Amino acid sequence: MGTKFLWDFRFLLLVAAGFFIYIQIRLFATQSQYAERLATVVESENQCNSQTRRLIDQISMQQGHIVALEEEKKQRDQEYMQMKALVQDLEGKGIRSLTDKSQAHVAAVVIMACNRADYLERTLNSILKYQSPVAKKYPLFVSQDGSDPNVKKKAMSYKQLTFLQHVDSSPVHTERPGELIAYYKIARHYKWALDKLFYTHNFSRVIILEDDMEIAPDFFDYFEATAALMEKDKSIMAVSSWNDNGQKQFVHDPYVLYRSDFFPGLGWMLSRSTWDELSQKWPKAYWDDWLRLQENHKGRQFIRPEVCRTYNFGELGSSLGQFFRQYLEPIKLNDVQVDWKSMDLSYLMEDKYKDHFAQIVKSAKPISGVDAALKASNVGGDVRIKYKDQSDFERIARQFGIFEEWKDGVPRTAYKGVVVFRYRGPNSVFLVGPNSLKELGI
Repeated sequence: MGTKFLWDFRFLLLVAAGFFIYIQIRLFATQSQYAERLATVVESENQCNSQTRRLIDQISMQQGHIVALEEEKKQRDQEYMQMKALVQDLEGKGIRSLTDKSQAHVAAVVIMACNRADYLERTLNSILKYQSPVAKKYPLFVSQDGSDPNVKKKAMSYKQLTFLQHVDSSPVHTERPGELIAYYKIARHYKWALDKLFYTHNFSRVIILEDDMEIAPDFFDYFEATAALMEKDKSIMAVSSWNDNGQKQFVHDPYVLYRSDFFPGLGWMLSRSTWDELSQKWPKAYWDDWLRLQENHKGRQFIRPEVCRTYNFGELGSSLGQFFRQYLEPIKLNDVQVDWKSMDLSYLMEDKYKDHFAQIVKSAKPISGVDAALKASNVGGDVRIKYKDQSDFERIARQFGIFEEWKDGVPRTAYKGVVVFRYRGPNSVFLVGPNSLKELGI
């Protein structure tokens, strides 16, 4: 009994020992697994920490780069402003030096350009042909609107001129549907360029040309003579080198000048005193039509030649070739070297011109009827034809082939409602408005 009990006890001890050993083995295995997992977790954490440190280092480096770039930008901005101020100072000194050397300068000449490099080259070559001998009297500028690289490169290739560039990226809002944005940009450019020449460079007069024009041999002498006229007679708002009815068949005498109530444009000279007035109310678009409004004239008029001193070859442009074939291409560009210095232009003064012009109109033979052009060709001298209103004027103008267009109640080229042109040689035709003779005192 005792031996059996002892054996049973030993057996239980063995079982308990085996179970204990089994438990220990399982505990060891479990601890090993946890240790491996913990090691993996620790290694992962270390890797994360390492990656975090690397990211922090990279971010710090990038922040350092950003700070360095910001400092470099500030420095470059400062250098740019200094260079800009230096250029403006040098430009001003250059212009002052030019004006100091020639106190007798007549006017600055500016060519308004945009994106037609080939046209600009043709214009510059025409101008420089006659400007070079009188360059001190007529400093030459090219003002580009926008950043067309070919135009800038072309302008900068000429050492005889000063280049100006107008870059305006602000949005354009048209006032009426269907309007072309280009006309708004052109108006902005004109104001900027004229402000620059009159107020920055302090010129007393500016001649405005476009990048599609050729000039006549006596272009500069013509403007020098009429500049003196402008100084004496403040009723002259501007001087133009253009005649809207200057086609070959309607002109004859290169020595004749007229006063006009209609602004011709296309190569014109303006004084600073007039610009002081116009600059304050310059329009957002269609500046040339705005200048033709009688309310802006305040009773003043324009000087124009019979034979044009500029030729417009720009079929392609903002106006999309309007009038080019019919009216612009056949224009007669003067080819006579007129000695304007010896010419007496006093007849163009306001106190003399009305009587001077009235005598010419009065001496013309009056004709009437539906076939006015035919009758005019059969008269051996000057004729005058009365029109009743705008539609009647347009009917008669079509018979001869001259401009029919009116602006603000004034036919192109008109003075006191009278439009004059040559017809088949030296004879003049005067189209006379319903109140013209009364206004002329006839």
